[in-house]
Amino acid sequence: MTATALADMIVPTKFNKYVQVLSTQKSELFQSGIITDLTSVIDSEIEGKTVNMPFFNDLDASDAEQVLDDSTDLTVSKMTTGQDVAVKLLRGKAFGATDLAADLSGADPIDAIANRFADWWNKRMQTALLATLAGAMGSADMAANVNDISALTGGAENFDADSFIDAAFLLGDEQGGLNAVAVHSLTLKAMVKADLIDFVPDSQGKLTIPTYLGKTVIVDDSMPVTGAGANRVFTTYIFGPGAIGYGEKSPKTPVEVERQALKGMGQEYIVNRRQWVMHPRGIKWLGTNQAGVTPANSELADVANWKRVYDPKIVRIVAFKHKLAA
Repeated sequence: MTATALADMIVPTKFNKYVQVLSTQKSELFQSGIITDLTSVIDSEIEGKTVNMPFFNDLDASDAEQVLDDSTDLTVSKMTTGQDVAVKLLRGKAFGATDLAADLSGADPIDAIANRFADWWNKRMQTALLATLAGAMGSADMAANVNDISALTGGAENFDADSFIDAAFLLGDEQGGLNAVAVHSLTLKAMVKADLIDFVPDSQGKLTIPTYLGKTVIVDDSMPVTGAGANRVFTTYIFGPGAIGYGEKSPKTPVEVERQALKGMGQEYIVNRRQWVMHPRGIKWLGTNQAGVTPANSELADVANWKRVYDPKIVRIVAFKHKLAA
């Protein structure tokens, strides 16, 4: 009797799609509404290393209207355009049967493997996004969207409601569009202690979704922290809807399963490859310091690789750097 192998159970295209869907379903970033779908753009430019996203600039409000009379023709003004550029990330991962041994003992091993891969990808994609935000928001021309109070003294360096409002109002009259805030759990702890957190109902009517000043709170301990002890500096990000563009296209061979019969009792491997864009809208990828075909996280975090192309007020991201009171 022939034994059923992993390769007999997995249909690569269906498995890959399942993992992609699970990844987005499990991500608080997707659930918060700050990510907008760029899939159609990715599909049209899949051959390149970057994705071009042209846009129209707003009409220039300083270009005044004319007072009409019978002898003067109207002067025609033009609408200008710009170009945002996102970089594609090509990543892959292989797990062997030894890593999956516990999962494979379950009633439905394919679901177990897919869930493990989806959880793993979810964490890795978020790590790549945080590297992207570090580089993009740290670029020289994004200073208008950064509120850094960490060097202040006398308590003014610590997170509180006033300093958070100051950060949000860096966008001026566009601040009302900010709807989510991503924080480290220690920052959330400070919010809760200060009685600044409200809870809204989830899809089942339970009061489980934390909000702060009407903004959905995303909690993740991978949020940037530098320094040590009382000198730790936390970075909190405030987002508006569609601040991050996301799109994904399956590579030529997204999933492969292989069995190595000569390795001891035999060993199986499952390989998953993905290519995606997760891009802060309005901050162009330059790739100045990119060594390979696709950037590593360290290159995403390099401020020299990014340049703002939108007006600062319509880049729907604010970086707020602060300390926490003891």
